[in-house]
Amino acid sequence: CASALTLAKQHRMTDRHTMAAADAAWLGMDRPVNLMVINAVLWFDEPLDWDRARDVFRERIVERFPRFSQRVHEGGPLSRPFWKDDENFDIGLHLHRRALPAPGDRAALQEVVSDLVAQPLGRSRPLWDIYMLEGYGPGSALLMRMHHCIADGIALARVMMSLTDGADRADGASGGFRADDAPHRGRLATSEHLVGAALHEGFETVLHPRARAVALARTASQDARTLAKLMAPTFDPTSSLKGRQRIAHRVVWSAPVQLSRVKAIGRDTGTTVNDVLVAAVAGAVGRDLREHHDVVGEVHAMVPFNLRPLGQPLERDLGNKFGLISLPLPTGIEDPLERLRVVHDAMEAIKHSHEGPLVYGVLGALGRAPAIVEEKVIDFFSAKATMVLTNVPGPRGTVTLAGAPVRGVLVWAPCSGSVGMSVSVFSYAGKVTVGLLVDAGLVAEPQELADGFRSQLLLLARRAKAAAPVAAG
Repeated sequence: CASALTLAKQHRMTDRHTMAAADAAWLGMDRPVNLMVINAVLWFDEPLDWDRARDVFRERIVERFPRFSQRVHEGGPLSRPFWKDDENFDIGLHLHRRALPAPGDRAALQEVVSDLVAQPLGRSRPLWDIYMLEGYGPGSALLMRMHHCIADGIALARVMMSLTDGADRADGASGGFRADDAPHRGRLATSEHLVGAALHEGFETVLHPRARAVALARTASQDARTLAKLMAPTFDPTSSLKGRQRIAHRVVWSAPVQLSRVKAIGRDTGTTVNDVLVAAVAGAVGRDLREHHDVVGEVHAMVPFNLRPLGQPLERDLGNKFGLISLPLPTGIEDPLERLRVVHDAMEAIKHSHEGPLVYGVLGALGRAPAIVEEKVIDFFSAKATMVLTNVPGPRGTVTLAGAPVRGVLVWAPCSGSVGMSVSVFSYAGKVTVGLLVDAGLVAEPQELADGFRSQLLLLARRAKAAAPVAAG
């Protein structure tokens, strides 16, 4: 028995798991001004039982997902990084308690979170941390931080919700913007090959038998056009929201808006909840740009596009299973209904696009490329956008964590390259909240921008109601 245990221990110590190419790409994107860390904040109406929460973290995260007890090893110059069990893993090194300064209000919480999100995760241990922030009004808050190489933000939202208890906690399982899943599953298997050929062979023809070549040309023509669009040298202009970056970041969020009001706008205008939320973000950003005398008719948001099959449990190894889509935001259109119409048309085009799977292929190719190549490509793509925009639907009813009711949730995807603003839209328990994680040197008053989202949403509600046809009878 003792020999068997010894052999098992030796096996664990020598066992290693090569990091997936897309995950390796995110590991290599870390920069001091843009850490590749996904941040999530939860706040509670009552103090959190820390001992009970610690048990929940161990059982539902560490014991379920191996990456939370494994370290990253860089590997050699010609090999990808790999995961290996941390022989000295101690969950206590990842769980921290902090007291908020007086008066313990939302501003105090935002200030502490802003300081913490600018701190890199040490690579001498597994790449995650959780902070309990005590004294948030009558309750408390949690900050969860996880490196992007472990998983994407949509997966983290699901991991985070798996910590909670409640009848409908799985409602946010799909997460993110997505189109119909079926047309894209096959694209994942071929997109990395197509992108690799484009990057390394300059779109030269790959030799195939004639019949196979014709079939390949038919199926790849749309992907090649989309890839050509991705490679086009078109970039968002420098503005008050895009420019020279600094290490310091700030985190803010809006007061919540009833989700029923957002749905009513959609019914009155024949649009979707996603359309309405994106149009409100575009309106707030456009107003902020005009107030800073920036004449920018359109900026682009990089939108995570979920590529996981719906309704299936998360894989134990997690990983990144998403693409990125460049979504144009009509910031120059001041009329809210016209802006909503333009957003709706853009979102409809996305539903029939292969851009998400192709960008997933780009990430896979970058994960195999030398660091200097990856840096140049990331700089190229990030110059095309002003922000990252995520929309995650959470549970419809109130859930609890370690017995404490969760009052609000936000999850921020990191920015890469020259992008300096991450916008998170999270719906939970019948309400929608928008949060901003911004470069402190770029956005001087991010709270005004977050509050502007709520103002634009309420304005859109009034205009949509006034313009809606009166029901007959």
